[in-house]
Parts: sequence; structure tokens; C-alpha cells
Amino acid sequence: MPALTGYDPAALEAYLASEGQPAFRAGQVLDWIWKKKAASVEAMSNLPAALREKLAAAFRLHALEHTTTQGSGDTTRKFLFKLHDGRYVESVLIPANPALYGERSDRRTLCVSSQVGCAYGCKFCASGLAGFSRNLDAAEIAGQVLMAERLSGERVDNLVFMGMGEPLANLENLLAAVSIITSPWGLHLGARHLTISTSGLVPQIRQLAEHPQQIRLAISLHGATDEVRGQIMPVNKKWGTAELFDALDYWNSRKKQHLTLEYILIEGVNDHLEQARILANHARRLKAKVNLIPYNTVEGLDWKRPSENQCRAFRDILKNAGVSATLRLEKGHDIDAACGQLRLKQETEEGIIEAPMKVR
Repeated sequence: MPALTGYDPAALEAYLASEGQPAFRAGQVLDWIWKKKAASVEAMSNLPAALREKLAAAFRLHALEHTTTQGSGDTTRKFLFKLHDGRYVESVLIPANPALYGERSDRRTLCVSSQVGCAYGCKFCASGLAGFSRNLDAAEIAGQVLMAERLSGERVDNLVFMGMGEPLANLENLLAAVSIITSPWGLHLGARHLTISTSGLVPQIRQLAEHPQQIRLAISLHGATDEVRGQIMPVNKKWGTAELFDALDYWNSRKKQHLTLEYILIEGVNDHLEQARILANHARRLKAKVNLIPYNTVEGLDWKRPSENQCRAFRDILKNAGVSATLRLEKGHDIDAACGQLRLKQETEEGIIEAPMKVR
């Protein structure tokens, strides 16, 4: 059965008309879903009983089923959700997040997934260890936000699409979810509070630059040169740094918000101070902020995080060059908060996927 969370007013009105119901009922249903966060169709008390029965028979209310919450000492929470086909997806709620993407620092940020697994194979990431399974639909993407708010009892103020998967490889469903999230009838969250992260899909960056909403963009860079980035990011073989930076110039010509360059610091791989100097040149030209993230250990991968002194030295080179740089000594170590770890454990235990072999 389809999920009601995937329906916009026009689609819901069309269904209701086919059932002989007036158009205003669509607004009532959507209000129950997104504003009142109803736990069931039966709870929609201002709908006729006969209509509630029909809706319950024809639709699932939610696209996801909550299975696990892991909370940490710093109150970061990771939610594991089961999908209709038995696969799993996860989201991470981060309170009082530093102002990494232009948002206020005292807000709650939710990291949202866009795919089950990932096909892009970034070498530091758990999401792609078992390969790619499928795209999430709009109801499954937007539904993560709704479920996080229901489970936490808190308003989510900022979204970052940098959980499991490559968001720009699922652009159609992602933008449909963005429409639900930003619409007054949906979660009514401003587009400037949404950040989409990409490993560097150049054509889709250009396509997204034409999108009318002022969404923020973060680039998973992780290497300032092709030689270093190519060791970490397989996508760099298809679209190298020259093509990527050209697309980012185009983005800047179309959008007002400053770009963010994400840079996970990995010991002995990309933490050399010469990389910091080259990165500073790129960031200055692009007027981009740099978000430095010491590597978060992933079971099955042999990468190591640099010392704090090395991380701070890398940051200081950027700052001394006039670049806005944040060193995120990230939250969630005690809850496997790196993308895909909790889902990987769950699906391995259930025999859905085989335990991934260690890779380097």
C-alpha cells in the first residue's frame, strides 16, 4: 500500500474525489499527518468514520517503521527505521550543532538518508560497504523528518541530506521530498535550512543550481588535488576537481548561499599540511566555508583519525589564509553515528546482506 506521507494536496484531492469526498478533506488529512503528527488514521477524529476506514484500507499512514533509537552521552540520537520491503535506513538527530552550513548554532539538525546503501564507494564510508540496493521515495525521505520529530518531541530546525546514499543520484525523489518538507501544508521548513551534500555529481550540481529554491550545497571534497581525492573518492575518476570546481562556479553564479566544502581528515592520506594550503586557495576563490571532520572509525575499514594537534594545525592554515573553517570534533562516537553503521549491523544480523569484508 502507498504511504499517505507521499501525497501532496492535488494527489490527495484526486483520490478523495474518486471516493465522493469534498476537496477540503485533503487539508484535514494533511494537517493530521504533518502538523498534529497523528499515530494512526483512526486518530483523525474530524473525518467521517467511513472515510477513515477507506483510508486505513488503502494506505499506510507512514512510510517507515521505527525499530531502534540509540542515544549518546551528548544527547545525539540515531534512529533506525524499517521500510516496507524489510530494508533499513537511518537518521541522526544532532542538538546544538555548530553553525556548519549557515544555520544558527542552537538548533536541532537531522541528518537524512536518501538511498538504501550507496553506489559511489567513498573509501571512508560505511553506507556503501554492502553496495547499493535502491533509491528512497519521497515519502521515505520526508518521513524520516516526521518520525524524528514524533520520536524526539522536538522540532527539527535544519536538515542535512548526507546520511546513507548519494542524494543527487536520487534527485527526482529528493526534490519531491523537499517540496513536502518546505510546503506550508507539510513541515513548512524554509529551504535555506536544507543542505544537500554530494560527492561531486557535476551534471546534477548544475541541474540543482537551476532549482528555484535557495537550498544550500555541501561538497564532500576530502582531497584538494586529484591525486589525493582520487584515493578516497571514486567519483573523482569521472568528474575530476577541475570539472567539479567549474560546476561550483556555476552554482555560485545562480545561488546566494555560500558553499560548504566537507573534508574528512584521515591520517596519512589527506591530512598533509600542503593539502591544507591548496584547499585554502580553492575555498577562497569559491568563497566557501570548510567543515573539517576528523575521521569517525567504521568497523570494516582500516582508516585512522589524525591527532587533534594535526587536525588543529590543518585548520589553522585555512584560518590564517582567511578561510572560514570549522573543526568538528563530532558527536555520536558512542552510537555508531557514521553513515550506515547501524543499518549495516542490523541487515547483517538478519541475513539480508553478507558481512562486508575489510577494505582499504
